[in-house]
Amino acid sequence: MTDVTANPGLFLGQSNDGAAPQREILLWNRANRHGVIAGATGTGKTVTLQIMAQGFSEMGVPVFCADVKGDLSGISQVGTPNEKLLARAEGMGLTLTPKAAPTVFWDLYGQKGHPVRATVSEIGPLLMARMLDLNEVQEGVLTVAFHVADKEGLLLLDLDDLRSMLVYVAENAASIGREVGNVAPASIASIQRALLQLEQDGGDAFFGEPALKLTDMMRTSLDGRGQVNVLDSTRLMNSPRLYGAFLLWLMSELFEQLPEVGDPEKPKLVFFFDEAHLLFKDAPKPLLEKVEQVVRLIRSKGVGVYFITQNPADIPDSVLAQLGNRVQHALRAYTPADQRGLRAASESFRVNPAFDTKDAIQALGTGEALVSTLDEKGAPHVVARTLIRPPDSRLGPATDAERAAVMAASPVKGVYDTVADRESAEEILAARHAQAYAAAKQAAQSAPKAGRAPAAPKAPPTPKAPRKSNRQTPMEALTKSVLRTAGSTITRELLRGILGGLRR
Repeated sequence: MTDVTANPGLFLGQSNDGAAPQREILLWNRANRHGVIAGATGTGKTVTLQIMAQGFSEMGVPVFCADVKGDLSGISQVGTPNEKLLARAEGMGLTLTPKAAPTVFWDLYGQKGHPVRATVSEIGPLLMARMLDLNEVQEGVLTVAFHVADKEGLLLLDLDDLRSMLVYVAENAASIGREVGNVAPASIASIQRALLQLEQDGGDAFFGEPALKLTDMMRTSLDGRGQVNVLDSTRLMNSPRLYGAFLLWLMSELFEQLPEVGDPEKPKLVFFFDEAHLLFKDAPKPLLEKVEQVVRLIRSKGVGVYFITQNPADIPDSVLAQLGNRVQHALRAYTPADQRGLRAASESFRVNPAFDTKDAIQALGTGEALVSTLDEKGAPHVVARTLIRPPDSRLGPATDAERAAVMAASPVKGVYDTVADRESAEEILAARHAQAYAAAKQAAQSAPKAGRAPAAPKAPPTPKAPRKSNRQTPMEALTKSVLRTAGSTITRELLRGILGGLRR
């Protein structure tokens, strides 16, 4: 790990717009002011991301990044630079020292990395509605279901819990509606169908326990380097709403859990949000406002957020205004919409009199970029046409065998591999049904003695087949008992954060 005083910033590359070559540096103490990496497909965005991720790691800063194409996994392997890369490094006065970054692989589906899970309660109604692509009315009904669950102390851990909660709300729609408004059966049915679609898309693998702990993503290795967390998203990209909502949930968890630190000498964590347009595409205005709020405030928690997208125009102006450090790779303008995006990208930089920014963006070659970072006062530098430095780790993906070796040596090996299924809303509601059934059956049997016609009791729902689970500890049982008691006796709702997720 490098000392901040000896190395004040991350070396991105070298520009040559003036009389002498200049080193383009991203200052560590301004890295939490967020940033954007933009450019057309094949122009070098992933390599820039890899260089930045490994650079932060060398400084002892943990990193999270999504690998949407599979080639970012090469950061876990020692680089083998070719003659072209060695010549580029020599021209920059840079001595390449090929090495791998300390990497942990994650995967929502548990196939190419350690499983990543969160509970339905932690996700909250806002992001769940986003995952399910619900309309405004359906989102309101879903919010009612979460409200009732919180009020009664019913934990929603997985999709089965949420289904049971929706059935409970439908069966008690009259009494619930008197408190929070009408709950339409048609909306309940629509949500149930959306849950089925999410499950068929593989989304059910994400919901459950053990839930991800942020401390397992914010580790440093024994030599002081920050852990690089690579989320394999090659399959996840088939469910873009799930991808966007998951990364937004993770960002909001960082916001909720980390303490205020102001502007630290280096970030506590750097978060790379690839394919950022998926977060903002068709997002409702209330969600966009909350995203803007999280991006604006999370930097005081010491977290730098970097959006990677093809065109900065994919990011709303209110969010783009928060991104101070910018790396713009080449853009192609073939259509009127492309021309508008190109113009917006060029106008976002501080003008360099040595060249026309708009023309330069179109003329950039692979591995070149326009770079503008923040100075010590937080003001943007003049944009510079920059040759991006070569990486120390491998360009290209890790093999399956290499990935398996990294996972075998992982500090979280075995922590998340086995699903835990605690008692939660589904089991509690099933028990209530069973008690009500027993009481109704007993009343029906005694009814003829009093001269009344027996009423046929409603059978309780068939319990689901038991899943492989961890045995519940006494402390977990006590915790759940307290939660249920709190919900049923003092009707105090669980606390939720800025994006509706359950506060831990």
